[in-house]
Amino acid sequence: MAGGSTGVVLAAMFANGGIAVLKFVGFLLTGSPSMLAETYHSISDTGNQVLLLVGIKYSGQEATQAHPFGYGKAQFFYAFLVSVLLFGIAGWESLKHGYHELQAGGHEPEAGAAEFLGFTVDIPTPVDPFWISVVILLGAIVFETWAFVKARAELKRQMQEYGWSGYRETFDRTSDITTLTAFTEDTVALVGLVVALVGITAYRVTGNPVFDALGAIVIGVLLMCFAVLLAVENKRLILGESLHESVEGELRAAVESNDAVVRVDDFRTMFVGAQQLLVTADVSFDPGLDTAAVDEAIGAIEADLRERDGRVKTIYIEPER
Repeated sequence: MAGGSTGVVLAAMFANGGIAVLKFVGFLLTGSPSMLAETYHSISDTGNQVLLLVGIKYSGQEATQAHPFGYGKAQFFYAFLVSVLLFGIAGWESLKHGYHELQAGGHEPEAGAAEFLGFTVDIPTPVDPFWISVVILLGAIVFETWAFVKARAELKRQMQEYGWSGYRETFDRTSDITTLTAFTEDTVALVGLVVALVGITAYRVTGNPVFDALGAIVIGVLLMCFAVLLAVENKRLILGESLHESVEGELRAAVESNDAVVRVDDFRTMFVGAQQLLVTADVSFDPGLDTAAVDEAIGAIEADLRERDGRVKTIYIEPER
């Protein structure tokens, strides 16, 4: 599972890092507010992937006395940082920049002139700034599409493995928050690129730079909405979400079906990491069984649970005699 997530994150990181450089060069050459907003976006995307990789690495540590269930929830924590610190900041900066330009009625940037962090940078260019922006945005769309396809393929694999009906159910049930973050980020990035392209094209056609500023505002709103949605998805896992009721019921039924079991008094599950599930059960066994037979039954139950669902990592079965 971690291998699939790591590949998705690495693909997104390299794509977004390269795109961020291209967009910033494009902004310096055109002064476009939408291009600057997209630069903020790609920088945040790259930082996003770095944090997710840190989370994957940290979560792979062995369990200790201080953390008896391992460090699997590290992925949830770092993904939450992504939503709050990176996407929120990038979204706010894009929104603020676009709003400032809109309040000023838009401005027509000179070719090769750009204002960044209070400084004006002059870079002479013989090429029409519009076509510079178009080429960069189209190239970015190609790279983002590549990253999107990889993330989508991993989600599709999980959907097929666990029988989820669609993306909505996958978002509600998956514990692989790393892949979910990469997939959503790539989706928002593609939408943002299209918005930026529409904004500068509308400016080109109408001659009204307000359209470019509106593009930056839309991109900022998209990023901030994504930050909120991602934070909500992380919250459910950080707080200790259980398996969906239907799947948990199937595992409970598997325990009850063992010939040595009289009844299941209590059954609980909780995700302790991405695709890592803790299962606890209080089970009443046949009172006629000796200790060795009960131990054998418990071993069989544990093997059956792991075979039925590969996410089951740790199992605690408490015999009730």
